[in-house]
Amino acid sequence: LYYFKYMIAGSDEFISVATIRPETILGDTAVAVHPEDERFKKFIGKKAVVPILGREIPIIADDYVSMEFGTGALKITPGHDPNDWEIGQRNDLPVIVAMDLKGNMNDEAGPYAGMPADEAREAILRDLEDGGFLDRIEDYTHSVGVCSRCKTVLQPLPSEQWWLDVNKEYE
Repeated sequence: LYYFKYMIAGSDEFISVATIRPETILGDTAVAVHPEDERFKKFIGKKAVVPILGREIPIIADDYVSMEFGTGALKITPGHDPNDWEIGQRNDLPVIVAMDLKGNMNDEAGPYAGMPADEAREAILRDLEDGGFLDRIEDYTHSVGVCSRCKTVLQPLPSEQWWLDVNKEYE
């Protein structure tokens, strides 16, 4: 579990988040906190600055956020997480997809474009640490989807899907 800081735009304050996938920071479009979390109420409606990229994103309130997990603040990456997708839809957030279908970082990834996601993770962590944004890293057990055939990590990406009813005759 990687903990790092988002600076609050126009101030010397910051809000810390925890994530298992630091490579997705490149697609972050908000930081969310629980609306009843007293620690963060003063930040709701302000802007946070995405470390490394310098892009300003809103700090929003959403009931999905757990006040107990991690820091209680959640980076929102609608292009790379199904739960974040739902939060993004509820809050009208843009979707930035920073990986391609092969798991490589794309043009949205800025200086990490072309890197495989695992290499980008290491480079991003180095850059976060060099910039003073990395707080700490903790061991954390979580489940990660992998391909049943090649055992590579499955990267969630938004896509249109459709289904065909095979029990129905079509003309």
